[in-house]
Amino acid sequence: MAPKNPPHWDLSNVYPSLSSPQYAADFKKMQQLLGEQESYLAEKVSQVDASAAEALIAETASVLIERFNQILLLAGTLRSYLESFISTDSYNKEAQKKLSEYELASVKTDQVFMQARAWLGKVAAKLPAALKLNENVNAHAFFVKEAAEQSKYLMSTPEETLASELNLSGANGWEKLQGTVTSQLSVDFELDGKMQKLPMPALINMRSHPDEDTRRRGYEAENLAWPTVKEPLAAAMNGIKGEVNTLNRHRGRKDAVHSSIDIARLDRETLETMLEAMHDSFPMFRKYFKAKAARFGVKQLQWWNLFAATGESKSAYSFDEAREFILARFEEFSPDLSGFAKRAFEHNWIDAEQRDGKRGGAFCMDVPGVGESRIMCNFDGSLDQVSTLAHELGHGFHNDCMVKAGKTELQKNTPMTLAETASIMCETIVTNAALKLVKNPQEELAILETQLIGDSQVIVDIYSRYLFETEVFKRREKSELSADELCEIMEQAQKDTYGDGLDPKYLQKWMWTWKPHYYSAALSFYNYPYAFGLLFATGLYAIYQQRGSAFVTDYKNLLASTGEGTAADLAMRFGIDLRKKSFWQGSLKVIEDRVNRYCEIK
Repeated sequence: MAPKNPPHWDLSNVYPSLSSPQYAADFKKMQQLLGEQESYLAEKVSQVDASAAEALIAETASVLIERFNQILLLAGTLRSYLESFISTDSYNKEAQKKLSEYELASVKTDQVFMQARAWLGKVAAKLPAALKLNENVNAHAFFVKEAAEQSKYLMSTPEETLASELNLSGANGWEKLQGTVTSQLSVDFELDGKMQKLPMPALINMRSHPDEDTRRRGYEAENLAWPTVKEPLAAAMNGIKGEVNTLNRHRGRKDAVHSSIDIARLDRETLETMLEAMHDSFPMFRKYFKAKAARFGVKQLQWWNLFAATGESKSAYSFDEAREFILARFEEFSPDLSGFAKRAFEHNWIDAEQRDGKRGGAFCMDVPGVGESRIMCNFDGSLDQVSTLAHELGHGFHNDCMVKAGKTELQKNTPMTLAETASIMCETIVTNAALKLVKNPQEELAILETQLIGDSQVIVDIYSRYLFETEVFKRREKSELSADELCEIMEQAQKDTYGDGLDPKYLQKWMWTWKPHYYSAALSFYNYPYAFGLLFATGLYAIYQQRGSAFVTDYKNLLASTGEGTAADLAMRFGIDLRKKSFWQGSLKVIEDRVNRYCEIK
């Protein structure tokens, strides 16, 4: 059954159209603010050095902060508005032109931030005293200290300026190419007795189709389609990873992970401890894969059955049914959460329809000018997509908590690790609540399956992606990688993580082609933050089960503060020590209990 009327999002309250006077005025205002900030840095800030009085340093920093918040508010609104067209219709030439104009203008954003970081690094010794002298600066203390610390990884001002300008024709151009190629690729596919032209996101979603033959044919169709575009996608991967390696070397970074953990506000010890716990859990996940394989009458699971549902559940949800299911589950956790989600549904903040020209996957974006969010997904009616929708609504609720707390744009700058906390918490809320409503073991099996598909992707597959990206960066230092070599690295990473849980003849070596996370120069290793989010949110959910509704206020305060602390410091609010393996093992034990119950059900 096809989902009924998945909606398109509405951003008419942001700007009437791309060609509207309101859009043009804000674009001009952004350029003006950037010009003023550039002049202020050149004419005023450059004259304030480490010998200046703390009061002058505080006053200078305050003006910078105020201007940056204004710039980010406008730039973020313009960018999200443009992305609403680009992500859902890659054929829109007007949007592509406007995005190019925006990116050219916003190069200066990177440049003025870089200059501000460099200045804060120069006056770092006096910042502790300066923070006490100005309320605005003290309110942004985390930003100020972090910027000063990160200044040590800057090249010279002329070099950083050149790098930001070249990025438009380099990594940013390669990223756009990957998005365009993958969103416009479509395949002729027989579905429901009719030959249809399916966009790749819809074909990828065949992995959760209730019919095994359809899943298998979808897998085979993917493996025929991706080779037709492998060369431009390999070129994009090489261009991006090569640029990142070069800049990391010139900035004094140890490796690509180094910049990644700083962005994620993690230390390497925490990352390695979490990865070790994840690696130790592979036998447990392989137990699940083998049990699932047995349900299909085979010894090892084939890729096309990895995402298949088992048990007895609703075969497909209309979008309206998914809406009501999610709202009911959210209401049980918090009226604030359900109230937010209801607003998102009622005001058309969600674009859910699968269609040609629309990118695959799902995401949530902040639209700061109106204090709202917008959610994109490719809804196919499956329970997995219901879970995905809940996940993205969690991101939106996270944004809403920061907006309601009155946080500025600099205070809202959340790292990838903590950005996944609310989203995965919402997935957990939906699935755990649904388990309480089951009427028989087969319904329970269906819900456990949905949970374990997600858990295994976020732990096992994410680890494979981490291995893949690590190897790609390593080899890219020596030479470019062919598409076949990228496939070989991906396949080996899957063998190293899934092990004998999957049939080695039926892996998916083309995973590197369509995952946009690999194609962002600014977000290398956008994989392990998902694992962090799952395990951190699982630990928080356990605390919620102990404390009940009393937990919610502290949780909302945490979400409102994720731009103002390291992951370790924020976790300690709940007594969680991220450097202790026992924390990660405790969260993984919750998943192990699900696996054991899954294996018990006949």
